Amino acid sequence: MSISQPINITADAVIFSRENQELNLLLIKRKNKPFKNHWALPGGFVDADELVVKACQRELKEETHLELNSDQLKFLGYYDKQDRDPRSRTIAFAFLAVIDNNTKVKADDDAVEAQWFNLQNLPELAFDHLEVINDAQKIYQTKIL
Repeated sequence: MSISQPINITADAVIFSRENQELNLLLIKRKNKPFKNHWALPGGFVDADELVVKACQRELKEETHLELNSDQLKFLGYYDKQDRDPRSRTIAFAFLAVIDNNTKVKADDDAVEAQWFNLQNLPELAFDHLEVINDAQKIYQTKIL
């Protein structure tokens, strides 16, 4: 018996930066629909032949030119609400990394902008990314990565 499920998998990166006693977050402005020109976490679809963490690394590099190794990316959680992506049923796996300064980033691929934001002053976000960020903040505050 063959099983066919129309489910997509994505990988999202929550990258915190500690600079001048402030905690910042890396966001990209989306180039494409849905949520075109809205801010979002760097991330995207997992290719059929890649591990989810590798997809997270690839998307982060493609959209921001920031390169992190898989040891730096810690699994945060999965997000599977049925309506989280208006295109189709999509399950996202989120990864968290904390770096020590606001490394220079450059938008590319599916991003028109890449920018660091103070966590206390975030723009309106696409998808359910605020929920993902809030979960990451809780982990950061309890574990101090």
